[in-house]
Amino acid sequence: MDMRKKKAIVEAALESEYERQALGIMNTEQALKLEDSAGLVFSHPDKEAGVTDHFVDQDELRRLVRRSTPPLSRLQSQPRTTRSS
Repeated sequence: MDMRKKKAIVEAALESEYERQALGIMNTEQALKLEDSAGLVFSHPDKEAGVTDHFVDQDELRRLVRRSTPPLSRLQSQPRTTRSS
């Protein structure tokens, strides 16, 4: 997974059993802030927004973004080096 996935560009759409209606293009951070709605789907962040037919729901998008972002605890546990004069 790409570390830039948090800012990856996705297409948001409303999907029914008959069609998928494009709503717009946004980054994944904006997509995850949208109110959860039945039928709301997003293009997979690894695919090209506006072109791909690979769509995921908001929960799956959240999992994909989390998987690509290093846990904060891992960053905080790294030893810090200080310079002494």
